[in-house]
Amino acid sequence: MLKNDRWIKERADAGMIQPFEDHLVRHLEPETSSAPVLSFGCSSYGYDLRLSSQEFLIFRHVPGTVMNPKRFNPANLEPAPLHEDIDGAFFILPAHSYGLGVAMEKLRVPPNITVICLGKSTYARLGIIVNTTPAEAGWEGHLTLEFSNSSGADCRIYANEGICQLLFFEGDPCDTTYQDRAGKYQDQPERVTLARV
Repeated sequence: MLKNDRWIKERADAGMIQPFEDHLVRHLEPETSSAPVLSFGCSSYGYDLRLSSQEFLIFRHVPGTVMNPKRFNPANLEPAPLHEDIDGAFFILPAHSYGLGVAMEKLRVPPNITVICLGKSTYARLGIIVNTTPAEAGWEGHLTLEFSNSSGADCRIYANEGICQLLFFEGDPCDTTYQDRAGKYQDQPERVTLARV
């Protein structure tokens, strides 16, 4: 069953999402409707995560190398600088490239819940695809987020603003949670976590 805003708020009070916004934030100064942001916070049936400003890495082409998930080479990544102007803080994801960022919020997934992450329509309309794997029952940490720029233009990816939406699905209790089996991506910090085997 897909969980609603009441459930998300109750679980957030118990520490499931930190920091937590109990409504969708669309303006940093709501009284004046100024400083618009890509929305973040609790929605009807989900939660819009923010991209952390801590780190954003872009894959670069290294001639003669082949990516190998069993022997990941961090030399294939380069840090993207954080820029800032009147629209906010942002990273630039070049055309036809792939990048890694990390969620600002820390998650503590309950033992009977699996979390699915989907991209936001504002970015999807620019050709940005958010590809995040599920957060399994019992998983804790800051999600590493993956971005593909399928467009022919460079794109701003705003930090400290909404980047993707989490959907919370409840299932029958499982025998072994991600935490029970000491999964390799447990307790990810607010930094990009690279591929592990």
